[in-house]
Amino acid sequence: MAERYDIIIVGTGFAGAFFLKRYLERAPANVRILVLERGGSDTKAWQLQHGRTSSIAPQEVYVSYPNDKEWFTSPGFGGNSKCWGGGGSRMMPGDFQLRSRYGVGEDWPISYDDLETHYGVVEEIMSIAGPADSPMQRSKPFPLRPHRFSDPDVLLKKRFPTGWYGTATARASAPTGQRGVCCATGACEFCPVDAKFTIENGLKEIFSDPRVTLQLHSEVETIETSAGLARTVNYLKNGVPAHDSADLIILAASGMFNPHILMRSNINHRLLGKRLTDKLTVDVFLDLRGVKCYNGSTLVSGLGYLFYEGEHRRDHAACLIETTNSPFVIVQGALRAERGRWTERMLLKFLFDDVPREDNYVTVNAANPRMAETRFVGYSDYAIRGADQVPRMIDKLAEALPIERVESIFRGSSNAHIEGTVVMGNDPATSIVDKHLVHHQVRNLLVLGSSAFVTASPSHPTITLSAMSLWAADALFAARA
Repeated sequence: MAERYDIIIVGTGFAGAFFLKRYLERAPANVRILVLERGGSDTKAWQLQHGRTSSIAPQEVYVSYPNDKEWFTSPGFGGNSKCWGGGGSRMMPGDFQLRSRYGVGEDWPISYDDLETHYGVVEEIMSIAGPADSPMQRSKPFPLRPHRFSDPDVLLKKRFPTGWYGTATARASAPTGQRGVCCATGACEFCPVDAKFTIENGLKEIFSDPRVTLQLHSEVETIETSAGLARTVNYLKNGVPAHDSADLIILAASGMFNPHILMRSNINHRLLGKRLTDKLTVDVFLDLRGVKCYNGSTLVSGLGYLFYEGEHRRDHAACLIETTNSPFVIVQGALRAERGRWTERMLLKFLFDDVPREDNYVTVNAANPRMAETRFVGYSDYAIRGADQVPRMIDKLAEALPIERVESIFRGSSNAHIEGTVVMGNDPATSIVDKHLVHHQVRNLLVLGSSAFVTASPSHPTITLSAMSLWAADALFAARA
């Protein structure tokens, strides 16, 4: 039997959970909220026992063309918090203003300043570890002490004090009461000590609030609309058709499934599903003379901002550099063959931003409409021109590192950051949701998460999309005041 709720939220990952947390802080005692999750509980114990993050395999929910382009997705309680690596870097101010600052891409309808306090709240909830110094303005310090640098990071920080920083990460550097300390093995997807923030170990309690009904094994198919408003959510509950209605509907099902649900609901827009973006990466192995690597205290021990902000962004993509601190994340080539010099090889990951291409997109699979389909043709020339700068960047890093030789440079296949498929903006003709993530045409429908991203920053998306959920919840209460 169908029921009526005040709010229906689709998804239990970062976007939905952070919105729910902020909303419950200010919502009345009699509010009724239904949360629908496609997968099951998939607890940490279950994940470790079965060696997978979800009881639903990726090939059961999406197909990808070309087939070697992987997009991480983990249906089940907590969503992609189960499979993420824990990267906690904020976006830089220039990431929000590419057009106005550098004449490239498009500006976001929000700024770094709009999100700054929300970033701080997210970092507190996640117990982010980070350094005392920062390349961007911050109103409060990181909650946890920084992780230990690797020896190469120490050299880079000494030579580039305002360009090299300790990592910002949701992998704990000290016990939090709920999570252990990062063991730096690089097994982050199945963190054996539960050091990485997840919805299960950090926000599970909000789903036990008496105002909230959490319903697992509930696969949303469509949203019904009439007279310009979203009315009903149709879904399969344990495979049986069901439907419930609400005054406000929140889509928080990831950059892959937000557009998939909207398309199946015939809530269309010229750009819906298009502009699928992901940052481009280049991995570099450097053999160092007499410097031991992999001795920091977490998977990524250092972040390099030397080639991030600046006028070069007019010509080519910005770059964030990561020091990979575990040889076990790369099966082959991470260690040297010479006796006594095995760890004198450094792995650096160069991450470049990208501007959207409309021929990269998400759509509904024709053979099985319950599955999403991704098509990723490639990166923009802007990102590729950035990657072409890697040899010059290595020359700059050689001012700090005793580089014996460049062992290899190779293009990464995927960061699997699913961004840009339900783009935000001020103009309904060129965007689908507004700056508060409210659908331009369906004003009681919010679409949360990285699907709203206008461009793909070199930084990881999780902290930003979580901060945007807080921003959207605050705006909703402000509009009702």
